[in-house]
Amino acid sequence: MKRYYKITPEGTNDLLFEDCLARRFVEKKLAKVFSSRGFHEVVTPGIEFYDVFQPEVSGIGQEVMYKMTDRRGRLIVMRPDSTMPIARLTATRLQNQPKPVRLFYTQPIYRNHPGLTGHSDETVQTGIELLGAAGIRADLEVIATAVEALSQCVPNFRLELGHAGFFRALAEQLPVTDNVREDIRQAIESKNYAALDAILDELPASQPVSAIRRLPRLFGGEEVFPLAAPLCFDEKSAQTLDYLHELYLAMKKLGLEKQVIVDLGLVQRNDYYTNIVFSAYVEEFGDAVLLGGRYDNLLGLFDLPMPAVGFAINVDAIAQIMLKEGKTPAVRPAEILVHGDPGYEVQALRYAADIANQGHRCETSVFETREEAVSYARASGMKQVIFLAETTETITLEKE
Repeated sequence: MKRYYKITPEGTNDLLFEDCLARRFVEKKLAKVFSSRGFHEVVTPGIEFYDVFQPEVSGIGQEVMYKMTDRRGRLIVMRPDSTMPIARLTATRLQNQPKPVRLFYTQPIYRNHPGLTGHSDETVQTGIELLGAAGIRADLEVIATAVEALSQCVPNFRLELGHAGFFRALAEQLPVTDNVREDIRQAIESKNYAALDAILDELPASQPVSAIRRLPRLFGGEEVFPLAAPLCFDEKSAQTLDYLHELYLAMKKLGLEKQVIVDLGLVQRNDYYTNIVFSAYVEEFGDAVLLGGRYDNLLGLFDLPMPAVGFAINVDAIAQIMLKEGKTPAVRPAEILVHGDPGYEVQALRYAADIANQGHRCETSVFETREEAVSYARASGMKQVIFLAETTETITLEKE
């Protein structure tokens, strides 16, 4: 039988020194933004019951989840999403908290990507959830927090703003099955005009069909709104467009019009989104580095109905971008090696601790001889070796 103990599973990888530093650097930077805005950190279990992520609600297919059973035979999954566990947490542990509840998290999610195509099955995400607040003020605060968070790390991002309700209002008018409606959504999301036309050409000509056909082409600045207005053939779609326009104008007042693109073809899969949706992209990364939106119906599934809005950031993607741009801390070796001669091992440990407490990076020698200690220190790029015996001796290492 072939043994796999020397390789990682497909879709995963080990992180070495600079990768770990970059990830922690990004996590701390973003956590500082979130906590400064009054959000409190929570952590949910890495495994959850399958029922938390019902595919018909979460939009996460069974084939995407890593599944197993607990000791009682109940189906559990490795956490494929953070929003739904936080909804569960809020509805159970935080139901009596004053509203709104402001939460943030930093934790990995696990999703199986059968085709891989460069995707990782284990991704660290950080994000916020604002639960118990509806309306434009809450939406603006969450989007402004997303902008601030990304600006701290990758200022050259582009934020796309859409509305889940706009596509839904149009798609509900089409005489098609749910499966065909999902095919239409996928074609719009990928801006696959040929696939979209192939589906719509099979349908009788109508105003909804014509509107859906134009949807993926409706992206840009404020000029999108007058172009989209003729597609609103009922009050629901008109109200949706008016709200999105109001939100865009508010973001414009915040000076964000150069970073924000209106995209009415933004129709990502998560079925719990009910209102605004937004995503952010950076040139150096092919997929979205941030996904978010409003999900006013989700908490009702956990018997505590309330409006909510939030977003998640791909920490690993941001860390790799910043690492390539030289914006993360460099790996630094210890500066000093403290070597205790035989009988002075304990003194060496205490001496090294004192040096470390003064802010220096310091190691204690584990070698038997001074020659071995010096050889190791030189190979590791250290600056000094301190020998402890009856007297203390310090040598400075020259760069080779």
